[in-house]
Amino acid sequence: MNRKILLIVLALAFVGYVAYGLMDSVTPYVGIAEAKSATGNVQVKGVLDKSAPAPHMEGGDFVFSLQDEETGETMTVHYHGMKPDQFDEAVHIVAIGSYREGAFESDKLLIKCPSKYESMRGKS
Repeated sequence: MNRKILLIVLALAFVGYVAYGLMDSVTPYVGIAEAKSATGNVQVKGVLDKSAPAPHMEGGDFVFSLQDEETGETMTVHYHGMKPDQFDEAVHIVAIGSYREGAFESDKLLIKCPSKYESMRGKS
């Protein structure tokens, strides 16, 4: 009987540990206003803010301004990496990271570029 209880306790502890680990990896989509107040990692979708300074490298970061299509609100993004290949053709940009010290710190960017799919139209 004691062995059965021990196995149940260990199984529950393992499930709790896995659930806790997965909670940190879930990154919800939010708007720019919500991203600025979020405490953990989030995904922010927007478009390149063309009224801001041109995207550029600053130290080891690629820096640009992202604009929320719905609200028009903007924020500076510091992507910890080089400029993505298709960045200039991007229709939408998704930055994954967190807002700290006046800027969104991103470790991952997702670029939605329609040119990749335009040549496929009419071929199916």
